[in-house]
Amino acid sequence: MTRNEELIADIMGAQERLQQMFGYDRSDPLFSSHLTLSQFKILMLLARNGNVSGGELARLLGVGLAALSGMIDRLVQQDLVVRSEDLHDRRVRRIGLSRKGAELIGSIFNAGQAKMRALLSRLSDEDLDVVARASLLMVKAAEELGET
Repeated sequence: MTRNEELIADIMGAQERLQQMFGYDRSDPLFSSHLTLSQFKILMLLARNGNVSGGELARLLGVGLAALSGMIDRLVQQDLVVRSEDLHDRRVRRIGLSRKGAELIGSIFNAGQAKMRALLSRLSDEDLDVVARASLLMVKAAEELGET
C-alpha cells in the first residue's frame, strides 16, 4: 500500500468513526418525522432541484405519474410540499417544498451541528487552521468532480 493509499484509508476511517459518533444526532429528526423512504426521497429531490413539474419529479424518482400523485397527496396533507400552477403552462402542476418541508429537510441536513461545533471548539487555533484548509481542499476537489 502506498503512502497516499494509507493516508486515504486513515482519513476514511476517521470520517467513519465521526459518522458513528454523530449518527444518533443526525438520525433523530429523520426518525421522528415518520417519513417513508419514498417520501424522504421526494423531499430530498425537491430540496436539491427546487420546484419541479410532476412529470420531472416522477422521472427523477423513477415512478409513474399515477404513483407519484398519491405520494404527493400524502405530503401535501402533512404540509411538507405544495402544488402550484406553472406560470408559463397552466396545464402543468409544479411541486415544491413548503416552509415546513424545507425546515424538516434543513433539520435533517444540519442535525449534529452543535456536537460538531463543540468538537471543533476543543481544537487549537493551529489545528482549526489545518481542518479549515483541508475542508476547503475537499470542497474544491468535489466541485472539480461535479459533485456539488
